[in-house]
Amino acid sequence: MAGQRCTFKAQHGFFTHDDDPESWDFRATTRPLLGIKTREYATDSDFEPKEESTQWQRLEHYVRHMNTLNPTQQRWKIFYIIRHGQGIHNVKHDEVGREEWDRYWSKLSGDGHVVWEDAELTPFGEQQAEAIASFFGRGEVPLPDVIFSSPLRRCLETTKIAYKDDLAMVGSTSESIRRPLVKEKLRERLGVHLCDKRSTKCFTEEDELWKADVRETLDEHMTRAAQLLEDIFEREGDEAIVSLTAHSGALMALFGATGWKKVPVAAGAVYPLLVVAEKVSTEGQ
Repeated sequence: MAGQRCTFKAQHGFFTHDDDPESWDFRATTRPLLGIKTREYATDSDFEPKEESTQWQRLEHYVRHMNTLNPTQQRWKIFYIIRHGQGIHNVKHDEVGREEWDRYWSKLSGDGHVVWEDAELTPFGEQQAEAIASFFGRGEVPLPDVIFSSPLRRCLETTKIAYKDDLAMVGSTSESIRRPLVKEKLRERLGVHLCDKRSTKCFTEEDELWKADVRETLDEHMTRAAQLLEDIFEREGDEAIVSLTAHSGALMALFGATGWKKVPVAAGAVYPLLVVAEKVSTEGQ
């Protein structure tokens, strides 16, 4: 809208992740019920009796209600932010250490034994994705209205396994199962690291975003994350719960774009975040 821009603000007071430290000595993991807090909502009276509704049912109802109040100016969404399961590159990174990985190994396609260019999941990474599937399969939290994934293979594989009972397979004619939507803007930090260069035949034949000699900065990555959020919030329909499968750096960029702490998230973890998008005037700026 002319004369307006969109801001994104992660909300406190809804999940126990409020207390997560911004430290590389910490890794956020999937918490029971995604760490939803026990609290009351202004819309709780819509449930009679209230005691028979779950915290997740009440939160979802509250968010959908908030989206009816002023939808052209303010929108609320619950994000299930999933970091992909352990990738082949993660194993090499841990073996050589961050400094040596950044200096040398990240610029190679592999080490002669394994290939980590557009890295695939390890068997353990597949197990982590299966654990996500089991978590959602318990029915304790609502399934997302829409599912997005980075186009890199470790994210696509994680998404396919995590939502295997909810995604359409090739050739399926069922209208009750959905296909994940692939977003280039969900990619890991662009450039230099070959594990973050995607395979061909995904969008364009070649990866036109990745450059061998230029690494995207965190600020540039945060700008890309904000563009992704704008795309998601501008979608038509009542999509109150959104799943994003991405990378550790992409998660940091998303957190930064919403004013959240840059909390490291463990591989194969699901991290909840409630984000409010609001149109603000740019007049006088």
